[in-house]
Formats: sequence, C-alpha cells, structure tokens
Amino acid sequence: MATQTDPDSVPDDAAGKAAAVRDSLSACDGVLIAFSGGVDSSVVAALAHEALGDDAVACTAKSETLPAAELDDARRVAEEVGIRHEVVEFSELDNPDFVENDGDRCYHCRTMRLGRMYEAAQELGIDTVCDGTNASDPGEGHRPGLRAVDELDVRSPLLAAGIGKEEVREIADEYDLSVAEKPSMACLSSRIPTGLEVTTERLTRVEKAERVLREWGFSQFRVRDHDGLARIEIAPDELEAALNHDFVVAVREHLTDLGFEHVTLDLHGYQTGSVSPAGEDDQDGASADSDESGDEPLVEDVFSAEYPTASE
Repeated sequence: MATQTDPDSVPDDAAGKAAAVRDSLSACDGVLIAFSGGVDSSVVAALAHEALGDDAVACTAKSETLPAAELDDARRVAEEVGIRHEVVEFSELDNPDFVENDGDRCYHCRTMRLGRMYEAAQELGIDTVCDGTNASDPGEGHRPGLRAVDELDVRSPLLAAGIGKEEVREIADEYDLSVAEKPSMACLSSRIPTGLEVTTERLTRVEKAERVLREWGFSQFRVRDHDGLARIEIAPDELEAALNHDFVVAVREHLTDLGFEHVTLDLHGYQTGSVSPAGEDDQDGASADSDESGDEPLVEDVFSAEYPTASE
C-alpha cells in the first residue's frame, strides 16, 4: 500500500491543493476513478482512497488499444495504493467513427470508455465518476477527448483544484507512488496516422513492436505505423543507444517479422502528436494522461534503419 502522506511534507502549493481534493472527495458517498495506472489517475486514486477508503474504486477499461503491459501496470499500482481495482472491457473497433480515425478519434474513444465507466459505477451503486485530467491539459491545443469528459459530466478533481502536471508528480512522489516519474503513455491508436483506419492488425503489430523497444531498455518511445512503414521515435537522450548496431539489426528483424515493410528511425526523436492533428490529445489508458501534441516531421528527417548485418 502506498505511504500515507503528511500534507505538510508536500511542497506548499501542492499541499493545499491535495488537501482540497481530499476534502472534496470525502463529501461523496463513493467515487469510481477512470484508472490507467498513469501518474494522474494514480494520484486521484491515492487521494480518493485516503478520503473514502473502500468507497473509492479504481476502474480500468480493457480494449484493443490498451497495451497488455499497461494493464499489468494498472493492476500493480492499484495494489500499491491499496484501492479496490475493477477491470471492465469494451471495444473501440465497434464504433465506425473511431475506426475511421479522423480528427475526433479521441472524442469517440473517450466517450465510449467513460460511458463504460458509468455503467460500471452504476453496477456498483456509485454516482460519481472521476478522471485524471489535470490543470495542464486544457491549454495544450486540440483536445477532443476533453470535450467528452465535459459532455458526460465526469468529475476532474485535479483540474478543479488547479493541480498541474508537475504538481501531480510532486504529490505522487510524496505518496511514494512508483509512477511518479512515469512518462505519459497514450493508447495504441495514437501510433496510427490520422486518416488511416484503426484495425486490430495495426494495433497488434504496434504493440508487439514497442515491446521489443521496451525489452531493449528504452523508456520513452513510439513506433508509428505508416501503413507498412515503421517510424521509430526515441527520446533524444536515448537516441545514441538506438544507433547501436546490434539493436538496429535486432529491431529490423523483429519488425520485419511483424509485417512492416520498412523500418526507420526518426532523427527528431520522440515527439508528441507526430501523426495526429496539432495538439490532439489521447488518454493514458482510461485517464486523461496524454501525450499527443505537435506536428508531423518532414519525411527527409527520417533515417532508415535498414542497415546491413555484419555478415552481409
């Protein structure tokens, strides 16, 4: 179970805001938190559990766009917090508007995901659904997912208390949450360029491709699926490791086996939203942890990783 925190130990501004969140949640009969296991939803879960005990429930929505590793993380972090954890299932691919992958993909996804949260809350006799939207999220450009949060009247306690991303991490650190410094991890559909249909095949090969990078020890990365061309983005401070010959050969072989015709390394490094409309948001699992903003890099900035092997 995560360590309970003394509000005085949290940096001044964050302390008062964290206390305000706990006070506001304690007035509820119960809450269900849309829980991804990312830092935002984990902080909401920790504060809700502290305020309400067993009347707070963390809920993760399992679907084709949620990597298996992220579901495992959500289970682990819920255990850290000590909060009851429920897993529900749904499929974004049942919605043709989502599959079409237009500029409102995140709106369609979040509407379905949060709708499933309300169904779970109703089954548990809970009236209030919370998410992890923080005060830094609304100002980050085109955010269709936030429109769904507003339309469904989801409660966003971090946003209401004015808690921004850095303060979220400070509070998570004080609660000794292992995800305090976890990078944002948007759903797998964010790897597919806008306008290219979201399919099970594409989602599966992206997930398997990113598993390879995780096994090589990279922490911040994406594999973008450009209809058969894999564009690997690595955080700038990890790019040097990505140029290692053994890694280049291994990742090329693995991704080719997965069905990618070409494997490239983007010399810009990891950038949010590089295949989505500028500033498009996406959720980290079921919360508002997001990483999708920015512009698509120029083709000439992409470096082909199709090196010959040592024996060729």
